[in-house]
Formats: sequence, structure tokens, C-alpha cells
Amino acid sequence: MNGWRRKGETIVAGFEQQEAAVLRGLVSQLEDMLTARAEEAPQDELAELTGIRTGPTESPDDPVLSRLLPDFHKLDPDNPTREDIDSAAAMRSLHEPDLLDKKVGVAKIVLDTLPRDGGNVRLTFEQADAWLGALNDVRLALGTALDVTEDMPDELPEDDPRAPHLGVYHWLTWVQETLIQSLTS
Repeated sequence: MNGWRRKGETIVAGFEQQEAAVLRGLVSQLEDMLTARAEEAPQDELAELTGIRTGPTESPDDPVLSRLLPDFHKLDPDNPTREDIDSAAAMRSLHEPDLLDKKVGVAKIVLDTLPRDGGNVRLTFEQADAWLGALNDVRLALGTALDVTEDMPDELPEDDPRAPHLGVYHWLTWVQETLIQSLTS
């Protein structure tokens, strides 16, 4: 990939076949995880009648999903009150379905605009914003899975099983940075 650049009202970049395959694979996995979480939502007759959807009341157990779908109401870990616990559950139930829709939606935009075999990608500003959201989600997911921290070195020893994936994480960071630069130039 040669980085994103702005051409008038369009943002363009070229992806090699392998780059497209890696990015499509990561975005597809993320979309599958988010869709599975959405399908776990309780079916509520009142919600079906009113059109108000509800989601799960509990945080995801999976650390990646937990990072992508954080609590909407912070609990005091040393002294959680019943009221705070109920409020956190209610906030998650009300807001998580919309957040899931948005995250799945931006993933679909990436998959719809990135050719399977690589090639040129031409985005509107709206599509570029969707790409930013999807890239951020993929980076958060991969960073969580790799346990990326601020003090982690740029390269890991060859025998560290995370080493090849850290390179992908850094590449995604660069893709995201060049997209931001093209939007702000």
C-alpha cells in the first residue's frame, strides 16, 4: 500500500492482494464477533411492539468484545451499589444495540469497498469516516488480543508468538494515520 491521498472529493489508495486479504480477514472476523454478540440479545415482546430494541445487560466476557463494547456506566470496583449495577445494566441494554449496528455497518463498508484481490480503493468522505471507525475497531481488537501496551517495544523477539501479529498492528496504525492525514489535508 502506498498510503491514502486526497484527490478532490475522493480519498484513494491502492492495496496489494495480500494486504487486502489480511484487512478483509480481520474486518470479517470482527464483524462476525459483533454480529454474534447482537444475536445474543434477549428477545423482548414489548420491544418488538414498541420498536425499542434492548441488548444484553451484562458486559461481554470476551476481552476483545469487552474492549469494543465498554461499560456505559462506570462502577466503583471497591463499592458497587445495587443502584449503580442496575444503572449500568440498563445503560448497556439501551445503548449496545445501536453501537453494534454502527460497528457492523462500518465493517460492511470496508468489505464493500475493498476489492478481494486488492487494487484501488476510492472513498467518499463518508466512506472514509466509516473506514476510520472500522480500522480503529480492528486495531483495538488486535491490540487487546496481543496485549499491546504503551511501553511495548516496536519489535518483539522472533520466538514471541505475537511478533508477526504486532507487525500487522503497526501496519494498521499506519493505514489509519495516512487516512487521517488525507482527510485533514
